[in-house]
Amino acid sequence: MVSHQSMSIKDKINKKLLDNELEFQASRSSGPGGQNVNKVNSKITLKFSVVNSRVLNEQEKEMIFKKLDKKINADGELLIQVEEKRSQYQNKEIAVRKFYDLLRKAFQRRKIRKATKPGKAAIEKRLKSKKKQSEKKKNRQVDW
Repeated sequence: MVSHQSMSIKDKINKKLLDNELEFQASRSSGPGGQNVNKVNSKITLKFSVVNSRVLNEQEKEMIFKKLDKKINADGELLIQVEEKRSQYQNKEIAVRKFYDLLRKAFQRRKIRKATKPGKAAIEKRLKSKKKQSEKKKNRQVDW
């Protein structure tokens, strides 16, 4: 379960400074689309170098590396590819939105779970099922 008390991304970092560190690369999209897909560079690849970021401190970088390790390449770059729309501009907006959503999730702290004891009803239900299973096995036995 994720805590809602964690700081928002706006509190953590300055978006304008972070936007300056984002790199975009446009390329041809794959899949159906006919002639349009063959001549228009609508696929967007967003690159963000976590290692070289001047906006994030070391603790924030470590949190990103821990929680987003599958999305970070060997060079320490967070890569997001979007080819959902036919428009390069719309794909760029989606990529930026996904980037900030990922950062928000990376900065959220997990809520510590309190250990609880099972309730009376749960204990009774478990004992009842054990008794039923025991009866079932007892009925299988053959007397000699």
